[in-house]
Amino acid sequence: MTSPGASAVGFRAKLALARTTGSLSRRSGRGGGTTLPGRLLLRMAPDAVERLGGELGGGSTIVSATNGKTTTAGMIATALRAAGRDPVHNRAGSNMSWGVATALLEQRGSEGLFEVDEAWLPRMATELDPRLVVLGNLFRDQLDRYGELEHLADEWAAAIAERAGRSGFVLNADDPLIADLGRDRELRRREGVTYFGIEDPSQALPELQHAHDAKHCRRCGAPYAYERAFVGHLGHYDCPNCAADRPEPDLAATAIELRGMSGSRTTVRTPAGEAELDLPLPGLYNVYNALAALGAALRLGVELEVAVGALASVEAAFGRVETIEVAGVAVSILLIKNPAGANEVLRTLRLEAARESNAGASRIDLWIALNDRIADGRDVSWIWDADFELLAGTARRVVCAGTRAPEIALRLAKAPVPSSSPTAVSTGSTTTRSSGIPRRSAAIWAKVVACPCPCGEEPLAITTRPSVPSSASAVSNWPPERSTRSATPVPASRPGGSSARPSGRPGDSGHPADRPRESSVDAPSSSARSSSRS
Repeated sequence: MTSPGASAVGFRAKLALARTTGSLSRRSGRGGGTTLPGRLLLRMAPDAVERLGGELGGGSTIVSATNGKTTTAGMIATALRAAGRDPVHNRAGSNMSWGVATALLEQRGSEGLFEVDEAWLPRMATELDPRLVVLGNLFRDQLDRYGELEHLADEWAAAIAERAGRSGFVLNADDPLIADLGRDRELRRREGVTYFGIEDPSQALPELQHAHDAKHCRRCGAPYAYERAFVGHLGHYDCPNCAADRPEPDLAATAIELRGMSGSRTTVRTPAGEAELDLPLPGLYNVYNALAALGAALRLGVELEVAVGALASVEAAFGRVETIEVAGVAVSILLIKNPAGANEVLRTLRLEAARESNAGASRIDLWIALNDRIADGRDVSWIWDADFELLAGTARRVVCAGTRAPEIALRLAKAPVPSSSPTAVSTGSTTTRSSGIPRRSAAIWAKVVACPCPCGEEPLAITTRPSVPSSASAVSNWPPERSTRSATPVPASRPGGSSARPSGRPGDSGHPADRPRESSVDAPSSSARSSSRS
């Protein structure tokens, strides 16, 4: 039988090996070292997250949501650091068990803050035994991974019920799927639930969106009656049958001024008083993220003034409304992966285009990349539920890229986004479709700049293997090799609305220049939607 001392020594040796692996991975340039060390550690010690999490004297906070969990966790981390606390945080966004394990390997602080993937929430809640659980929203997303939304909500409900008396909760009152999790009397009586929501009717949608996922009461099955909706199914609702109404929020945004890509100004009512929040991140969805983060910060003992000041200086997470400058052009990177998130990004872009038009500037240019790899979700049918019609009159030029470029190009054609005859541009082994809107500004694909040309020339053929580097640091390698081959016409759509595609693999035109070239670059692991402004 192995003695406890020998077991501890063996565990520490495994930690050392995993840390060394991460260091070598980063030095070799073959990865960021955010998943491999954790994978190795969990292979050697499956209980590593539980053991390392138990060593955090200040306990852990976990954050999960379909949309916004990376940003919300980053906001909470910013508030904690402003209060002089440095949490152990998987800030790179690797949010499954191995990402959490990697963050714990590098722990320096006494408390943990972990973004957790929706499907991993039940397991991570058990292993980390968090003092606080922050849940932002549940939207239909990646059906091939998560299944139907109600199934995921049931799993969350079971996990949360087990936390009664052990964890506190910060929940979105405006999401009926999330709010329902806090109705358990035992939850509210013991550690308590803090609800947040929006109380500004001026931000309500004119009508319920097609991407409206929570239509029926989880208690009795009756249709919800909505007074107003803000984002997808987030809003003010009640059940006319069983009185499972929207809870009164403890934190509320009572007056919101959206300022396009510049951010927003919001009056926030909290248990600690009222405050004015100047948020540098755009969109109503980030107001929700800020409310969740503010509620968590207050529950964790951060003073209201400190938390509000910290959120005013928060920086965008990588690839989430991140803005970089290329050749004097401001390029904003935005991520969408489901109808609800897409609609909010499109609303923000529409508002930004209106602001620029009022200032005498031209409309924005877009580069939209749609991928269907495992990490992206194989099913891309969600693009038909997103309101791409919002781009009409908003975009001057749209370029489509990625493994499913033909599908997103067809979706835009059906919107319709104003265009002349579309064109195709070779991008490695994929096909890039352009709407034909006048070409003048930079565009972006996934996480790296791929500028067709700010001076009005035809787009360039990008010569990397099917995708481009997943790090903005690759901008230093700009520009790509210039191609002398002209863009070729896109085949017309087949009868019935499906897009025609040349023989061979999806997007492969058969032209030698379209064949993938050898490259050490890994393909981006997530679908991205991006904009650029001149």
